Amino acid sequence: MEFRRINGLPPYVFATINGLKAEARAAGRDVVDFGFGNPDLPSPRVAVAKLAEAANNPKNHRYSASRGIPNLRLAMATRYKNLFDVDLDPDTEVVTTIGAKEGLTHLMWVLLGPGDTAIVPSPSYPIHLAGPGFAGATVITVPIHDPGTSVTDPGDDFFDGLVAAWDRAEVKPRVIICSFPHNPTSACVDLSFMERLVNFALEHDVVVCHDFAYADLGFDGYKPPSILQVPRAKECCVELYTLTKSFSMAGWRVGFLVGNAEIVAALTKLKSYLDYGTFQPVQIAAIVAMNEAVDYPNELRAIYQTRRDLLVDGLNRIGWEVAAPKGSMFVWAPIPEPYREMGSLEFSKYLIEEADVATSPGVGFGEGGDGHVRFALIENELRTNQAIRNLRRALTKLN
Repeated sequence: MEFRRINGLPPYVFATINGLKAEARAAGRDVVDFGFGNPDLPSPRVAVAKLAEAANNPKNHRYSASRGIPNLRLAMATRYKNLFDVDLDPDTEVVTTIGAKEGLTHLMWVLLGPGDTAIVPSPSYPIHLAGPGFAGATVITVPIHDPGTSVTDPGDDFFDGLVAAWDRAEVKPRVIICSFPHNPTSACVDLSFMERLVNFALEHDVVVCHDFAYADLGFDGYKPPSILQVPRAKECCVELYTLTKSFSMAGWRVGFLVGNAEIVAALTKLKSYLDYGTFQPVQIAAIVAMNEAVDYPNELRAIYQTRRDLLVDGLNRIGWEVAAPKGSMFVWAPIPEPYREMGSLEFSKYLIEEADVATSPGVGFGEGGDGHVRFALIENELRTNQAIRNLRRALTKLN
């Protein structure tokens, strides 16, 4: 039987790691799991309390608004003003999505079709590669950085690759997908990079979709820029913001597409055919999270930074050289030289089997990811120290 939209999807290599992890745990082994970027920290208490209250009101059990209830879109616009000094019209420049993945996938449906092309960084979060494909478009990948350069600061590398890819493309791309801080590599950019990207998009009549999932997770004083801070960005750009990491509300599925009013309207129209929006008590609780737990992302950021420091320092101490990321909730670790020929999938399997440590193999993020594994900062300090001890015993070839 032919399944048209999924035939082109690559094998889901993460399933292999999940299977090994499950087998190990079934055998009674204690696996320290850095594999899935699933926040372990609780959602804001005030939001949980409001969810319970709103769920007990039968009026909230009916269909909600696909585009998001008005006060939720207003709360999002207010947050952008406070964080980035960006003015958003909640009626025309904000639409609520059922998480960023849903928002991006359906956004591709309104922007792309068969025969179109889109530029995507490599390696990349899997839906950034698959989303254009679901719309029938072809993906053109651009390395996030040149081999041998700092993965934490792609700077000119990615932009030069973007220009070169554009010049080579027979069918000029209609969309550029990017995400900074970047998943999986944790690469970060400054506002001047965003200015260059907006100017390129304006000059070449292309739409930039910036997945801003880690908007609130910048470390050591680094503050991730919104692309909408750039003058004229709304003429060609949209941005996806989510409460998943910023407020540790992953399972709530509350995201937003903001920016260009015409594109927001197009996604709003499509969604009106596809869904009735997130459960209304969740939307009400999300309003309370943004309005009454304003400082919660700062608390989460401090915890993630502590975990980052502990993990990076520990890996370097045992001879696994890893750079400390400036943002995101991940550490992108090059496979140590003595183990590099294994490739990321076999190395990830080795870490589970020999060290009881689960990571994500870089090849799962596209061909550009092989040679690395990704650690998600989802284990506490005690468990992270346990993982370092396990890795020290297992990686006997390290100095």
